[in-house]
Amino acid sequence: MLNKSPWSWVPSLYFAEGLPYVAVMTVSLVLYKQLGLSNADITFYTSWLYLPWVIKPLWSPFIDIIRTKRWWIVSMQLLIGAAFGGVAFTIPTSFWLQGTLCFFWLMAFSSATHDIAADGFYMLGLNEHDQAWFVGIRSTFYRLATIIGQGVLVMIAGNLQVIYRNSIPFSWSLTFYGLAGIFIALWLWHSYILPRPEKELSATDNNEAEPTLGTLLNKTWEAVSTFFTKFPLRLTIIGILFMLLYRMPEGLLAKVSALFLIDATHNGGLGLSPQEYGFVQGTVGVIGLTLGGILGGMLAGRDGLKRWLWPMVCAITLPDVVYIYMSYALPTNLIIINICVFFEQFGYGFGFTAYMLYLILYSQGNYKTSHYALCTAFMALSMMIPGLFAGALQEAVGYKMFFIIVMLCCTITFAVTAFLKIDPNFGKKKAETKEV
Repeated sequence: MLNKSPWSWVPSLYFAEGLPYVAVMTVSLVLYKQLGLSNADITFYTSWLYLPWVIKPLWSPFIDIIRTKRWWIVSMQLLIGAAFGGVAFTIPTSFWLQGTLCFFWLMAFSSATHDIAADGFYMLGLNEHDQAWFVGIRSTFYRLATIIGQGVLVMIAGNLQVIYRNSIPFSWSLTFYGLAGIFIALWLWHSYILPRPEKELSATDNNEAEPTLGTLLNKTWEAVSTFFTKFPLRLTIIGILFMLLYRMPEGLLAKVSALFLIDATHNGGLGLSPQEYGFVQGTVGVIGLTLGGILGGMLAGRDGLKRWLWPMVCAITLPDVVYIYMSYALPTNLIIINICVFFEQFGYGFGFTAYMLYLILYSQGNYKTSHYALCTAFMALSMMIPGLFAGALQEAVGYKMFFIIVMLCCTITFAVTAFLKIDPNFGKKKAETKEV
């Protein structure tokens, strides 16, 4: 393998991993809202875009035998760039909804495949020391992609609307053409700079024969079946319910809260401009989310998950009350709105730590990697299902009652958490776990 510094490719690789995800999941909401789509349609259509991340464990084994992970990375980046260009091209057309959704679907599947290949390549391209050292770097650049995608690019689209006299389709089209250009540049860069790990230079690894399709299917089935049988039935049911329902309030809130911030005041929203939304949700909110996650990880690493489980449950649920306040008060002061969004996102980041640690705990044992992938599939499903009907519910009851319903759903989070059994040492450094 050529001696290429990880600094030359790890930051850009994880920036490339984060940007299409935030475009599909968040930027699309603002785009469709400005193009006049109803909240019910927006949340329904965009929630289906979670599907590639739900089912990606089913095709991840094939990435190991069909070409190299390096090939998958550069190929998917080219496809993602093409998808961005396709969205940009279809926005000003008469078939903008069908066209943009088609290319968002292509982007979602390409991004999910890119995630699989990038995470696998990270382990192949770095030794154990560098893997540990760069884990914070990769997370930082993933978050940076979130800030740029959800914050900066939305603000750019808003500024273009001012320049081009509120030509919303044209402004968004230019923005997505810019994203296409960024990904073409990333594709060219990674085609040149990504190392070629020795383990991927041949079809065999450690002199083992290349696995056949039948062998992979058998191993995949064994991994899936053991996922549901590794624990007693009662603990399995509790674990899956926790994965699906712990984030129920957030699954309802995530998309509608963004729409609430930009919806017109006569519809009950705050009426933020794209520039204001990009700063409030895409910058201040992401910073709060990141800081909450860092603090949660530090405290769980010091005292263990069990010690901080209930504070984290309170953190991921109770701050949602700020949206009840904002829906009634309809504040116009950006400082107040920023404080509310920061508080809610900080709590979500802190409370989400418990969820991620539980996924790691549930995945322990044989097939650790495959079982963690299945856990993340349930994680995506937990956001997809509530999102499908969140917009329709909001339109039926209004923003005020919708946010009250979200707070009532917090009781579900408390209920599923109450049945968990966590080893007091889990999460502490060098600790072993014995039960779920």
